[in-house]
Amino acid sequence: MTCLGTYVFMDKHCRQLSISDGSSGKQIDSLSLAYEDLFTMPYSVIQDYGFIIKHLDISHNVFSRNLQFLSEFDNLRSLNLDHNKIDETTVFPFMPNLELLWLNHNLIKNLYPFIKNLYKSIPNLKYLCLMGNEAAPSYLNGGSFFEYLQYRLFVLSWFPHLMHLDDRIVTDEQLLEAKRLFKRPLFENVIELPECIKDLHNKINIFSKPSILSDGQKISRGTNLII
Repeated sequence: MTCLGTYVFMDKHCRQLSISDGSSGKQIDSLSLAYEDLFTMPYSVIQDYGFIIKHLDISHNVFSRNLQFLSEFDNLRSLNLDHNKIDETTVFPFMPNLELLWLNHNLIKNLYPFIKNLYKSIPNLKYLCLMGNEAAPSYLNGGSFFEYLQYRLFVLSWFPHLMHLDDRIVTDEQLLEAKRLFKRPLFENVIELPECIKDLHNKINIFSKPSILSDGQKISRGTNLII
């Protein structure tokens, strides 16, 4: 793993990590606000640190769906959101520079459409951790090996640039298998089947309407559909 992957977030009372080479003095690039019972980011923090922070630890808080403030951290490279209230309906803002994201021990129960939305928001992730969520089955939460493997390949099918998923390095073989198993757009059509079912009645009506021949005779088409 790179320095991002092994990065240890500092305590909020010791935030000055790096010293700039210039004469401007100390330069803060890392910030920890863990264990602060936060559900949103204080405006003063955004105003003072939004542009310079590269590594942000807001673990062990109560953040859920109100994450738009993250778009103010333009240079963010790594984000720790472990032990919050993130669920599958949470949508992140667009953060093309983010490379490391920890979401361990949240409330994510379903991978889809969460992973799809996550890819749209953070397309350049290299390190992702989802352990401790119901959507990430493993021996830790009673999941079988088959369930774990299916979960892993599904996530990799969305993030082909991942180098590390959970506690394991991503291999080329896994990426190839993920691409083979979860082809798109066919896979997306299958996943979104419940939405299609909502319109099934209309489709049946369309396909079951009788055709009228030139001599006025009617032929029923039936209702067999291929979805």
